[in-house]
Amino acid sequence: MRKIEHLGIAVKDIKKANETFAKLLGKSSYKQETVESEAVTTSFFEIGESKIELVQATAETSAIHKYLDKNREGIHHIAFDVADIYAEIERLKSEGFIFINDQPKQGADNKLVVFIHPKSANGLLVELCQERS
Repeated sequence: MRKIEHLGIAVKDIKKANETFAKLLGKSSYKQETVESEAVTTSFFEIGESKIELVQATAETSAIHKYLDKNREGIHHIAFDVADIYAEIERLKSEGFIFINDQPKQGADNKLVVFIHPKSANGLLVELCQERS
């Protein structure tokens, strides 16, 4: 793992959250997009070499919607940048980590992504990200 790629923050109202984070960070979001496969809208802020990703559900079937039904708005996951997502999946499986999805899929911000189940990471949802070429 090369760095913290981003912290994912679950929000109910992305427009309001964008305004709050723009004030907090002193800069606007550099990118917003909808990820249909996850039923979310995302908004990214750069902070040094890392990012903050605001995530709002676009449907009741979204994992973010389900998360917010049980939890307050706030940190949802931590994402790590990796050079070879397939090699990291194999390495972490051999270490006993359980994945929510075994194969990477298209995520936001031009990334391949895969998630480690919180049950195998001390209750933390972990995302691995690799830049798509």
